[in-house]
Amino acid sequence: MTGASLQKVESNRGPFDLGDDLSYRAWRERKLAAYPRSIHELVVEIADPAALTPTEHAAIRERCARANMAIYVLTGAPRDERAQRAAVLALGPQLGLTAVEDHRSRDNDGLVAIEVVETGGRLGYIPYTSRPIAWHTDGYYNFHGPERAVQAMLLHCVRDADGGDNRLLDHEIAYIRLRDDDPGHIAALMHPEAMSIPENVEPDGKVRPVNVGPVFYIDPRAGALGMRYTARTRSIAWRDDAATQRAVAALTRILADEPLTLSTRMRPGMGLVCNNVLHDRTGFADGASGGRLVYRIRYHGIIA
Repeated sequence: MTGASLQKVESNRGPFDLGDDLSYRAWRERKLAAYPRSIHELVVEIADPAALTPTEHAAIRERCARANMAIYVLTGAPRDERAQRAAVLALGPQLGLTAVEDHRSRDNDGLVAIEVVETGGRLGYIPYTSRPIAWHTDGYYNFHGPERAVQAMLLHCVRDADGGDNRLLDHEIAYIRLRDDDPGHIAALMHPEAMSIPENVEPDGKVRPVNVGPVFYIDPRAGALGMRYTARTRSIAWRDDAATQRAVAALTRILADEPLTLSTRMRPGMGLVCNNVLHDRTGFADGASGGRLVYRIRYHGIIA
């Protein structure tokens, strides 16, 4: 191999390359040292999500650099739902998020209303009920390669409820725990056929074809680690080999008792912006405020 070729190969290595343990150890040390130990370390107060100040912008990016997520709290005057909707749509592009996922339930502007429904095309899907949702990353069923994966998302609470708490965990922490336990877990979960979501036929006859892909993948543009995962046991198939089964069992154990998991209940005017971190949701009971309503928008691309 020529010197130029060797330099090119080495330049492509990094902390997520199982053959580059030196880079991994250095990155791991920095990651764990900087990672927040309290949900309050993620909070950024912002006056207007449609017009971030340089200080607010830097604070969100700093938290995303540490934990791939930030929680914002609006400090400005209360807004009606239409104004909140417009403000949320304006926030993503300020963080470099412009490629909106073409989701089946999105409105024309790209937002999806996460609320309890009794009729319509969202009926029967767990996010639109009051039931708990297990650990997952968003869009795990809609993977079309690293460049067309759901890599970032924004959740904005308009109305809360009794319950509906979220646990949050940076997927890079899950990667560290798995690799420390056994690098073979990472190799298994990076296999291009590690996790399959079966075909889904909707009530109107539309078919979502089977979706196959890895759990962990690398964005070739940014070198960032991405993850697609669900803890559900129905409508999912894992690659039928011993290494994958061991890796999935290890990840289940990690998510059950990871000490760096953070918890919050979003209140009206609060939001989560993140590089598609692991999260779950407890069940809830709608109160007298009109029912829990959270706006969601998902993106291809990451918060740098």
